[in-house]
Amino acid sequence: MGEQETEQTARDWWIYRGSGTPHGGIDDLPEAPAWRAFDEFSEEELMAPPGDDAPAATARRLGRAHQATAYQADDKEIELVNLALHLRRPLLITGKPGVGKSTLAYAVAHELKLGHVLRWPITSRSTLRDGLYAYDAIGRLHDAGIKDPTDTKNEPSIGHYLRLGPLGTALLPWHRPRVLLIDEIDKSDVDLPNDLLNVFEEGEYEIPELARLGPDAQDVMTSDHEGKARVKGGRVRCAQFPFVVLTSNAEREFPTAFLRRCVRLEVQPPDEHRLAAMVAAHLGGNTATASLRTELITDFLRRQREEGAALANDQLLNALLMAERGLWDNEAGRELIHKVLLRPLTDG
Repeated sequence: MGEQETEQTARDWWIYRGSGTPHGGIDDLPEAPAWRAFDEFSEEELMAPPGDDAPAATARRLGRAHQATAYQADDKEIELVNLALHLRRPLLITGKPGVGKSTLAYAVAHELKLGHVLRWPITSRSTLRDGLYAYDAIGRLHDAGIKDPTDTKNEPSIGHYLRLGPLGTALLPWHRPRVLLIDEIDKSDVDLPNDLLNVFEEGEYEIPELARLGPDAQDVMTSDHEGKARVKGGRVRCAQFPFVVLTSNAEREFPTAFLRRCVRLEVQPPDEHRLAAMVAAHLGGNTATASLRTELITDFLRRQREEGAALANDQLLNALLMAERGLWDNEAGRELIHKVLLRPLTDG
């Protein structure tokens, strides 16, 4: 067997290939291991991921789609993504700001056609419930107080006041796993990683406000644009574990119990070849500015390596974009690029 055939055989288990080209490979994902299998649903009960053609999915989402297509994943990243897919475990991505940790989630969703990414940005005030659902009890009381008490036909249901969060939406019984991005988990309160453990293990959660109403199904809103879902007995259960990406800037340590339930990926800053490929994917191939791109990429890497400058990949893209629009043609423009667009992130 030749070297090329051996390499291809070693990659036969890959579902995500890092090609940036959408395909239906997710249908070839083997069944979940017994310890990660969740509830079974009929075909009619499974939900189809929404498309990206909703009004809310305009400029920002189109930009995300372009980033996803342009993402340059290396073999290590591809392998760990596939491990997380096969094992139905969260992927914890650690790395410096700006190296593309979040973009990997969009790249996987784009290539495997899993719908748009459900993003949960974490702050120091984030709680597990924020990710699961929000209930507008005050709004319901307000509406109940101003409505005609004799009008019982047009009374809004409780689902009109309850919206599932990104995590809660990801755990619905989707036909294909959704992609959930829990962004900057290291900013969270110390308890949040441990609070996530039970949800990650069980793949379900209860909404007490609905559970109190009995076993009947209730329609609720989701994190998707104009999304609706039917919840029976107040309990949301997944058919298969979502592809969960947690990002961390390595600013804190996590509990051992949390870490052992994750596939861990440390993203290194890209080298010159990978940066050049990323730039070409975002800005296109421009032979007229090839030497300019090489100059700026070389300087970008030198400053990171020799000076320890905290610089993000998107800073390089911004600098190159403006350089190619003429700012590099004079001394004042070059100084503006260096002082503003390529200013280290740690500079006050």
